[in-house]
Amino acid sequence: MRIRVSHRTVYRYDAPARGVIQVLRLTPRNHEGQSVVRWRCETEPGAPLRQSTDAFGNLVTRLELPGSVESVTITVDGEVVTHDCAGILRGAVERFPPALYLRGTPLTEPDEAICAYADAVRDEVGDEGALALLHALNAGLHRDIAFDTDPTNSGTTAAQAFAMRRGVCQDLTQILVAMARHLGVPARYVSGYLHRADGIVDQEAGHAWAEAHMPGLGWVAFDPSNGISATEAHVRVAVALDYLGAAPIRGSRSGGGRETLEVGLHVADAGR
Repeated sequence: MRIRVSHRTVYRYDAPARGVIQVLRLTPRNHEGQSVVRWRCETEPGAPLRQSTDAFGNLVTRLELPGSVESVTITVDGEVVTHDCAGILRGAVERFPPALYLRGTPLTEPDEAICAYADAVRDEVGDEGALALLHALNAGLHRDIAFDTDPTNSGTTAAQAFAMRRGVCQDLTQILVAMARHLGVPARYVSGYLHRADGIVDQEAGHAWAEAHMPGLGWVAFDPSNGISATEAHVRVAVALDYLGAAPIRGSRSGGGRETLEVGLHVADAGR
């Protein structure tokens, strides 16, 4: 599939900010499942963009705007050719051994309820192995956690979302990561884009899913929001231990008063 992504993010401030710094993880890398045909990132006001690679191997763009800033617009436009690899990731940049991804974080710390759910699924799967276990967890979360954009935010933990039994893709992903790590399976958070099967191309936000390390297979992607493994519809951009390390945009500013955010995202099949 050839997927076109147009992603526009606008920050506006009640009063001019005295300086803005933004760290962007908005640029995908090539691997066996995807090839970047073209990709462009622009900002308004314009400023030199410094590019680097972070500790996890993600491509990072740093934006620094000194002086008086009333608003910031970040625009991404590009095309990626994807292939269905049955959720198996090969050819990606790997900076750490899989065992690192057993490390917990505040956003993915499992509580008693998460542990009990994961243990019950493990007992039900029995001796079928880690791959069957993760598929069962993925399907169970898709069934039991309602997709709802209202009750959570970027600081919602896996335990909080699980207690509410609802959340966005970020929340379902962090719950799955928490469960996998509790069961001794290395798992990590993935941010990216999804070409939706229902034909909706204008979306409110990017997508998130998890990758878990399977003996003999390597990293395998699981999308609990849809109850599937990643397919050619998924564009992989960044990975980390949790949302904070893979967030598309994170930053800080000095002054500026109240901030408002506007996001426009268009993900379409460029081959049609």
